[in-house]
Amino acid sequence: MEIQQARAFVAVAEELHFGRAAERLRVSQSTLSRSLAQLERGLQSQLLERTTRSVALTAAGEALLPHAQEMLTMADRSADIVAAATQGRTGRVRLGFASPSTNHVVGSLAREIRRRLPGLRLELISSVLSHAGLKQVCDGELDIALGRWDALPAQVTSRVIAQEKLVLALPEGHRLSRRAAVSVKELERDSWVVLPSGPGAALPQRLHMLAAQAGFVPKITQIAPDSATSMVLVASGYGVAMTQSSVQDHIYAPGVVFREIAESPPPLPVRLIWLRDGWSPALSEVVSVAKNLHPPVAHGAEARVQR
Repeated sequence: MEIQQARAFVAVAEELHFGRAAERLRVSQSTLSRSLAQLERGLQSQLLERTTRSVALTAAGEALLPHAQEMLTMADRSADIVAAATQGRTGRVRLGFASPSTNHVVGSLAREIRRRLPGLRLELISSVLSHAGLKQVCDGELDIALGRWDALPAQVTSRVIAQEKLVLALPEGHRLSRRAAVSVKELERDSWVVLPSGPGAALPQRLHMLAAQAGFVPKITQIAPDSATSMVLVASGYGVAMTQSSVQDHIYAPGVVFREIAESPPPLPVRLIWLRDGWSPALSEVVSVAKNLHPPVAHGAEARVQR
């Protein structure tokens, strides 16, 4: 069924009068009749019962009418649909994040996108640590990722949306747990719980950098799959950990005490990353929402990332 045939059929079916239907479509009655006859031949079924006094739908016509009306609705909306996609008001964006330390950031972003862009589908993929998120963005499996990186490849660009303080996580009863601040050097003999390392992963790199400055190599005895698990291991006495303030603020960690680092390392930037060549209208809108939610940070955080 062609679109003009659908318009002819719907007009006659709704008006039940060829003259009014022809006037509505601004065509002659003969043109209207030919269009309907072609449609019936193509479908090999009579759609209308015609007499000199009346027009009525057959059972086949009754069955076809809602589908023809839907076809016209979609045709009439096609320009709006294309415009919405071009402007980024519709489409799909896949966002990877580690959770739960970043749940609050993702939650506020998702709420704002739902409010401003109800037609855009934001797919949230959790349990994606920074090194995995970078790989999935580069491989095209994610459109955007939230995480912490000190170095990014040239094909990836980013937006810093937060700065986090580095802190130490110690088990309750640790010999240094009563201190307000603890030097990394004082933990030289301790076992360490760390997150998986990988290209650009900032937190493990920061630990090794601070340990090297203190003149030792950290004794890593546990690699936790995520921050929540690392806190469970610390609370259970498996070691100490370096983590970020969002873990302290947003992860329930009984049995763990958080202490400042005496060396006062620079803050850890939290970034949204995406491919430079992977830009789309929908992704542009998501980044725009994120920028509105999170004001620009100091240029120093951006300068530390390799572009």
